[in-house]
Amino acid sequence: MDHQAFASNLLHQRLSRRQVLWLLGAGAVSAAAGCATSPVGGSPILVGMSEDEEKAVDQKVAPQQFSQDLGAVQDERINQYLSEVGRRLDAKSHRPQMPYSYRVLNANYVNAYTFPGGAVGVTRGILVDLDNEAELAALLGHELGHVNARHAARRQGQAMVTQVAMTGVNIIGSVAGVGGLTDIGTQLGASVLLSSYSRDNEREADALGQEYMVRAGYPASGMVGLQQLLVDQEKESPGMLKTMFATHPMSSERRDTARQMAESKYTASNGRDKGRERFMDSTTSLRKLKPTIEACQKGEVAMARKDYAKAEDSFRAAVKATPRDYAANLLLAKCLSAQDKDAAALDYARTAAGIYPQEAQAQKMVGVLALARKEPATAYEHLERYDRLMPGEAGVTFLKGVSLEGMGRQQEAASHYATYLKRTQKGQAAEYAYSRLQAWGYSK
Repeated sequence: MDHQAFASNLLHQRLSRRQVLWLLGAGAVSAAAGCATSPVGGSPILVGMSEDEEKAVDQKVAPQQFSQDLGAVQDERINQYLSEVGRRLDAKSHRPQMPYSYRVLNANYVNAYTFPGGAVGVTRGILVDLDNEAELAALLGHELGHVNARHAARRQGQAMVTQVAMTGVNIIGSVAGVGGLTDIGTQLGASVLLSSYSRDNEREADALGQEYMVRAGYPASGMVGLQQLLVDQEKESPGMLKTMFATHPMSSERRDTARQMAESKYTASNGRDKGRERFMDSTTSLRKLKPTIEACQKGEVAMARKDYAKAEDSFRAAVKATPRDYAANLLLAKCLSAQDKDAAALDYARTAAGIYPQEAQAQKMVGVLALARKEPATAYEHLERYDRLMPGEAGVTFLKGVSLEGMGRQQEAASHYATYLKRTQKGQAAEYAYSRLQAWGYSK
């Protein structure tokens, strides 16, 4: 088993304090983790981050993940509406002081997630399937439940403990202000932060979410509606359910628990307005894209199965339905590239970059495809744009070096290769970078 797989296995276990002590020794544990009081209930919890560090993780990692999910939709009204509902809820939470933020993402799969400091993303794939504002409040409330119970912070603490065990280096360190978390994105990344919660975590987030939505003036039945939607989705389109409620097959149980709470503890709330008219009015423009979103969903499921011909048909249908849809154009470009149709792929990637120049992924796609087609100047231009939007990605530094080499700018290429080798010493790219530095006399 390689180190990454070993770490992943450990991260998906609940480490007891005894196991932590066995892995690290008591001194290392005291540096990497500590006891805190849960904001919910006041019981002692073992965490690896302070509140300031939770916020620092959001600043470092959340933009990367949101970009991977194709950025926020270019519709100020929808993002503002989501933020209004979110603020109504987070004001009633156990940690109202956290810097919560909300955005609707261009991703088509069914999901919502949050980072430790309260940066929340909701995919357009789930938003178009909701029926009313109460269901949206349940969705956001569930995510706020994770933040308020510090689930992500506690799992991140476990992840950092595991990283210490794997590397022998305490990555918490003692950097002023953020406890050495400046490199957390490269060491652990969003994949760890967004990995599955435990069943108890999910149950607690449901309970807190339902509590917050009732405090904020919504009917508790909104949580029942959300859970029923996910039960139906699981039966109809399991391929589109990803991290949200999908890792553990317990949606029916959670729906039944939500119903029980709505009919007992929160029964007085159920006569409240579900906010359907307000929800429909505020999401009209996005719901008009539902045929495009559904076509993209089918294409992504086919792509995952490597059925590229079927995926291409679905993405072309999406582009035909909405020619200026950023996600559809970029996904079609990726599909065409997977089939070695790089010229056509480059056209769609350029279209996507023109539709949404502030989002990074299309810029990188244009850069990679242009480089493959021996257009180094174009490649460098778009890779540089990506680097300005999402700075610090080692692979992009390497590709910029290749582009500069292709443009005959040897000294600048050598600088990029050297920078890349400071970050990565293994793999074909590292071997290539080192060989060029040797050939040019920069390294022995």
